[in-house]
Amino acid sequence: MTSACLIADIGGTNARFALVNEGSLAVRDIRVLQVAAFAGIEPAIRHYLAEMGQPLEGVKRACLAIACPVEQDRIAMTNGGWVFSRQALQRALALSELRVINDYAALAYSIPHLAEHEKVRVGGGEARGGYPIALLGPGTGLGVGGLVGGRPLVTEGGHVDFAPNDEVELAMLRFLWREYPHVSAERLLSGMGLENIYRALCAYHGETAESYSAADIGRHALAGSDQRCVDTVARFFAILGSVAGNLALTMGALGGIYITGGIVPRLLPCLSRSPFRERFEAKGRFHDYMAGIGTWVVVAEQPGLLGAAVALLEREAI
Repeated sequence: MTSACLIADIGGTNARFALVNEGSLAVRDIRVLQVAAFAGIEPAIRHYLAEMGQPLEGVKRACLAIACPVEQDRIAMTNGGWVFSRQALQRALALSELRVINDYAALAYSIPHLAEHEKVRVGGGEARGGYPIALLGPGTGLGVGGLVGGRPLVTEGGHVDFAPNDEVELAMLRFLWREYPHVSAERLLSGMGLENIYRALCAYHGETAESYSAADIGRHALAGSDQRCVDTVARFFAILGSVAGNLALTMGALGGIYITGGIVPRLLPCLSRSPFRERFEAKGRFHDYMAGIGTWVVVAEQPGLLGAAVALLEREAI
C-alpha cells in the first residue's frame, strides 16, 4: 500500500488540509477547517485524518505551509491562532519528516506546476525558463517573493517605499503621510490600500468619502455604480503595475511575474482595462526589456497545498 503524505496551508482563519501519495503532486481529500474551532494544530490534524478515514500510522511525512515566520522550532502564527513546537508535533504524530515552510514559499513552489487554466495572462511577454520568477500578492497585506534556481525567496518587499508616478499619486502620498510616517507599497496595494486610495482620491477631488470597505469599493467598481470607486481600482492596478515592474527589474525576473492573493482575481474585469501593463513597461530605457516579461494572475483554488506537495517532492530528490 502506498503511504500518504499530509500537506496543509494554514492561515489565521482557515486551515486547509489534504493528502498526496508519496512521489505524487495529485492533491486529494481537501478539507477546510476553522482554526478557532481547535485548541491546537495536533487535534486539528487528528480530526482531519479521522474524517478522511486515514490511519495516522499510514502517514509518515508532512509539510505545513503557515502564514508566519518558520525559522525557529516554536511556530507562532502571526495573526493569532495556534502555537506549537515542530519537534514536539513530529514526535506526537510519529512522523519521519515534518517540514514547516512559509505560506509564501509554498506559493512560490507552486508556480512552475500550475496548469494553464490556473493562471490568466495579462498583456504580452513570455516566461523564460531558467530565470527568476517573481510573485506579488495583494491581500490583507502585500506579499512579495520569488523562485530563484528552483528555491523560494521569501521577502518583506511589501514594505518598500511607495513611489508616486504623477501629480495625483504625489497628492495621495501627501494625504497618507498625515497618517503614516512611512508610506509603504502595502499601504496602497492591499485591502486597506484600496480604502486608502479611495479616501485619498476623494480628498484630491474635494469630495466627502463614503464609509466604503475594500469589498464595497470592488463591488462598485465592477458594477460601474460609483465613478470614484472605478477610479480607485484603476489607480490600484496602475500602482501594482509600477511595483511589479520594479520587482521584475530588481530580480531580473525573466521567468515571469505572478500575481497572487485574494484581491486581484476578484477584480479581473477591471484589470483588463486598467493601465497595469502600461505602467509595468514604463521603465524608460528598459521599456523593451520589460515588454518581453510576461505577467499572470494566479487563479488556482489551492496553490498553497500544491506548493506544500512540491516541497515534499523536492525533498525526496535531495
